Amino acid sequence: MVDTIYGVTYNLDMMKKTIDYYLSLPYRLEIVPDTEEGGFGARYPELPGCITCADTIEKVIQNAEDAKKEWLQAALADGIDIPEPIEAIDLSEYSGQFKLRIPKSLHRSLSVHAKEQGISMNQYCLYLLSMNDPAFSGSLASKP
Repeated sequence: MVDTIYGVTYNLDMMKKTIDYYLSLPYRLEIVPDTEEGGFGARYPELPGCITCADTIEKVIQNAEDAKKEWLQAALADGIDIPEPIEAIDLSEYSGQFKLRIPKSLHRSLSVHAKEQGISMNQYCLYLLSMNDPAFSGSLASKP
């Protein structure tokens, strides 16, 4: 099926397949409460500028799906590269564990802070690493 929008001709069958491909990918949706005005805000960190808001969780999820579809359609129409979600990358070569040698003083400090928080040192280190990893802070511009 071919259609002309604003003087530009698109092959909608080809575009729909591409849209369907991207829509099937597991993009991470972040939802945060709006403490000042009420309701919720939502964004897809891998899709810059793809944001929305609503009064209820249900509505913000629906709006986010609509915003994602519109963002992807616009990116495809404009020839913008669309990043794939980090989760879509094959992680089978990673065990989720690695050994790290650190100074004894740092080991002690991490242990003390973890105990103060009431969590294991492993959980505390995971928290610290993820807070400083751009992939988890939403500032990842492209795949590593």
